[in-house]
Amino acid sequence: MWLSRQIKPGAATADADLGITTISGQKVGVVTRGEVRDLPVYGPGGYLWTPANGAAVLVIKGGPGGEEQCVAGARPPEKLPKIEPEEVYLYGPGGNSVYLKRDGSVEIQGSRVSVTGGLSITGELTVNGQPWMPCGC
Repeated sequence: MWLSRQIKPGAATADADLGITTISGQKVGVVTRGEVRDLPVYGPGGYLWTPANGAAVLVIKGGPGGEEQCVAGARPPEKLPKIEPEEVYLYGPGGNSVYLKRDGSVEIQGSRVSVTGGLSITGELTVNGQPWMPCGC
């Protein structure tokens, strides 16, 4: 019909908004200007994360009219260390963290460490600030 040729799809748009999660998991619910559910959560390659309920998250909107949305990240906690350019700091609940420093050192902090399948360490190893010495038991 003549009318169907006159209606053209809208141009693709991109937008971002700060939202608060209402449903946690790999598909989340988020309130921005209204609540949207079943949004996928995206993160950098090799990094798996699910936001907690009530977390402030970044919602990316795209496609015609901004109807395609996903959660792309969260606001970090107030108390994080100052890191140098190119360094990586991974943090989790309870103060757990992995800090990859520019000088090649790695700091791992947690209340409980569990290793499955083995662990290979090249370089110096300190435990609680003391050099590790294998037991000759």
